[in-house]
Order: sequence, then structure tokens, then C-alpha cells
Amino acid sequence: MNLVAKKYNQIKNLVKKIDLIYNELNKINKVSERELYSYKNPKVNLGQIQSQLNSQKNIIKELSEVEFQVFSQFGDDGIIQWLINYLDIPNKTFIEFGVEKYIESNTRFLLFNDKWKGLVIDGEENNIKYIKDDVVTYFFNLQSIFSFITKDNINELIKSRNFDNNPGLLSIDIDGNDYWIWKSLESINPVIVISEYNAEFGLNPWTIPYIENFVWDKVSNMYYWGASLTALCDLADQKGYSFIGCNSQGNNAYFIRNDKMKELKKISPEDGFVKAKFSLNRKSNGEQYSDLEKRNSMLGKDIYNTRTNKIERI
Repeated sequence: MNLVAKKYNQIKNLVKKIDLIYNELNKINKVSERELYSYKNPKVNLGQIQSQLNSQKNIIKELSEVEFQVFSQFGDDGIIQWLINYLDIPNKTFIEFGVEKYIESNTRFLLFNDKWKGLVIDGEENNIKYIKDDVVTYFFNLQSIFSFITKDNINELIKSRNFDNNPGLLSIDIDGNDYWIWKSLESINPVIVISEYNAEFGLNPWTIPYIENFVWDKVSNMYYWGASLTALCDLADQKGYSFIGCNSQGNNAYFIRNDKMKELKKISPEDGFVKAKFSLNRKSNGEQYSDLEKRNSMLGKDIYNTRTNKIERI
């Protein structure tokens, strides 16, 4: 093991300990996020160290090699940091859809660490109110919009804020019409696109049919939402992007604009597919649903085949 890898593993273990301390102090003292930022949040500081270590890796075989977590749900903070340090990105701006309260997100660390300018959109008014009163709005250049996103309003929503039409990064996670929203996007041309995919659709070229008011419900729609990795890769090809891999948890796929690829390699959905390692819901006894049970929960549902452009039945 080389020195960099050894140091990285030491810091990774330290992060886990710091995270536990951070959470316990927050519970005991009821310290606000704004106060924690003022005192230099240790999670952010350690994320900065990991980002610097990862930036020394000029070549990686898989995105999982550079994963780490500060504010992202899984290891996406690390992947994003490595990509923005590796790629030529003129505009340090991002747009993210479906952020809820923006506590856990793919782009929050870009504000804290890299001071990027951002635009976030969410369909719950209380979430946007929370964001406007959060540290991210007080200390950073972040705009937020309350709106339920549709394929007909997304371009105008972005234009309404005169936001950068060539942002560095776009993150899509709305648990529903993700495919249709990206397909409809014409007003921006980001360098990096991150889209959540539904691993339970496997490698089928599937997305849910477009339903303007679709809202995912973890009980009735448990595994019926979004699009497959294959469908997103096909769409990426049409839009001039290359698929470079997924995170190790099997929920986010990464696409790079073709003119910005440098030495990154385009891979097929077959080679890059990662099965989801998490459960969206659990049984009453606390156990996870089996693969067969997940599949059975979708039987009889309508699905749109993005290669035949026809509605099928699962």
C-alpha cells in the first residue's frame, strides 16, 4: 500500500469517529448548522483533506475509488470533487432538482468547499422556506425556487433566474419523471450530469410513463419510479454525453459532456451497472424485501420502453 493510500485509509477511519462526535455534540448542545459552520464544521474540514488526497489520483478505474461522504447521501461528494478537479469546468455553477431541505444533497459540499454558485428547485414550499433560512442561503451564493417540476416548465424555471446556461454540474433526483425532465431540458448544457436511476428496472430500457403530477410514495409506488440506467445512457448519447460509471451504492449515474471527457472512458450500461445496495422500505418486522418481492411489487404496472417508444406492462 503506497503512502497516499495509507494516509487516505487513516483519514477515512478518523472521519467516522469525528462524525459520531459531531452528531453527539449536536444532540447534547443543540448547536445549529450556522453555529457549526462558524466554528469550522469538522466534517467539512475532513472532506477538504480527502478531496486534496483524491486529487492526486490522475487515473482511476472506478468512481468508487474516490468516494467519500460529507453531505451527500452516499459517497458522491468524493466523486464530484474528483471530477471537478480533473475536468476543465469554466463555470463554477450547479443546478440540483429534488433537494428536499437540502441537508443531504450532491451539491451542498460544492458550496462549503468550493464556493460554487448554485440553483436548487423543490416541489415542497416548506422545504424552500427551510433552505432560505439555512446557512447555505446566508453564507453562500445559492438561489432556491419552489415549484413542482414538469417537462413543460423546467426550462422557464431556470431562465427565470437568469442562471448560467452552461453550468458545471446538474444533479437530477426527483424520484419520478427524471428521464422526461432531462429529455426536455434545452436551456442548459452542463459539463457533468448526475441522475438517479432505478436499479430495480435492471438493464431494461425503461422509464415510468410521463405523468405530470407523479409523486413517488414509498408504500404504494415503492419500486416504481424513475428510469433505468440503460434508458438514461441512451438519452445521454442523444444529448452528447458519455456514461462513465455509477456510485457504489447503485443509485446515481454519472455522465460527462463529450467535449469535456479528457482521458475518461465511456462505458456501456452493462459494464457500469451497479445493483442497489440499499432498501427503500422495510417489512413490518424490519427485514428488507427480497429481489423477488421488489419485482413483484411492480407487476402489472405500465412502463415506457425508450427504444420502442411504446408502453409495455411489467
